[in-house]
Amino acid sequence: MAVNQQNLTLDDIQDQEYVVDKKDKIIEECEELWKQMEKYQQEIALAGGERLNHSDTQLTLLMMRLKSLTAEYNQWLKRSPDIIPLNLENLVALGKEELQKLDHDLEMLLSTIQSKNQKLLEDLRREQGWLDEQEELVASLSEKCKEMKNQRMPVSEQRTLLELKTKMTKIRRHRENLLTSLGEILDKHFPLLEENGSKKRKRDCQPNAQLITMHEILEVLINRLLHSPHDPYVKINDSFWPPYIELLLRSGIALRHQDDPSQIRLEAFHQ
Repeated sequence: MAVNQQNLTLDDIQDQEYVVDKKDKIIEECEELWKQMEKYQQEIALAGGERLNHSDTQLTLLMMRLKSLTAEYNQWLKRSPDIIPLNLENLVALGKEELQKLDHDLEMLLSTIQSKNQKLLEDLRREQGWLDEQEELVASLSEKCKEMKNQRMPVSEQRTLLELKTKMTKIRRHRENLLTSLGEILDKHFPLLEENGSKKRKRDCQPNAQLITMHEILEVLINRLLHSPHDPYVKINDSFWPPYIELLLRSGIALRHQDDPSQIRLEAFHQ
């Protein structure tokens, strides 16, 4: 029974080492691929060439991924596992490592819960602001009704005014719902990067950059388009994660500057 437990422990240790090593290699390969794609995309934009079709690009990526995984598979076939002796020192070291991992996971969970609580507080403040606006609107409508009664306006004009106010209220409420839904979708499907991957990415490509979320990127582009419609382009800096920029460009949500590929702007859907 003790022998089976030792074998199980060795398998678990080897599986953990394999997963960590494989994860680091895949991240490095992905970074190299994204660098090459960004370089080729800029060259194509400067040369005025046609963009690749989505199907061709996807096929190319899949072929490169297949070659990478095949090479990695062949390397793992040639590798022989190292057996760790199960003495007291090794068991103590492994136990400390597991406790450190557990402590790290609990800290990450605490940070996530605190972020969710902060988001709930922000939602509460936004809803409170919306409630204040509605109360001000009701007070304003009540005042208008009193004025209309004093001026003895025709019933048709009063009805038209009330209908316009009601439509404005519905439009504002619908806009708030759309913004809230968009924020929830972006936070769910495009969250901040994992800590390990983010640290490695900053160390390799962007040593002093603080990456921002897809939600924040879209907010910057929207504000630029609305506040400066004559110059809607935004300079791409180190805080913009290249895969998110590539996704916006390929989906037609954002466009590159014709003369400067390092600048992008939001597609003017409202025009």
